[in-house]
Amino acid sequence: MSTNTSVAGTGTTSNASTAILVGRILLSILFILSGFAKLTAISATAQWFGSIGLPLPTVAAVGSGLLEFFGGLAILVGFQTRIVAIALAIFTLAATAVAHLNFADQMQLLMLQKNLGLTGGFLLLAVLGAGAYSVDAKRG
Repeated sequence: MSTNTSVAGTGTTSNASTAILVGRILLSILFILSGFAKLTAISATAQWFGSIGLPLPTVAAVGSGLLEFFGGLAILVGFQTRIVAIALAIFTLAATAVAHLNFADQMQLLMLQKNLGLTGGFLLLAVLGAGAYSVDAKRG
């Protein structure tokens, strides 16, 4: 699907690409910061992952930290956006299934809702692409 057309016939290409850019920035912030936090506190992250029953918690901490950090950066600059958006959508749903299904805990319920919203944003990026203001557009 091309992002060179107006959205639903109501906006210009520039408006759509600007909105996609702002959406990419907002989606990426959480993942860049979370990935950085995991990578700079591997031991603490691994300890928490172990406490919720994840196997190989150190490997999981490093892997999730790398995916969040570099995936967030890729979304931010619009590099391989469709592929990264799908990967982050799947990761976000998996993280939700592992850590945020305790409906008795209001914070976990809030995290579930946040993650569903993030997944929706990533699915939109997977369909729409990165827009004109992106590495993908410059390469294509």
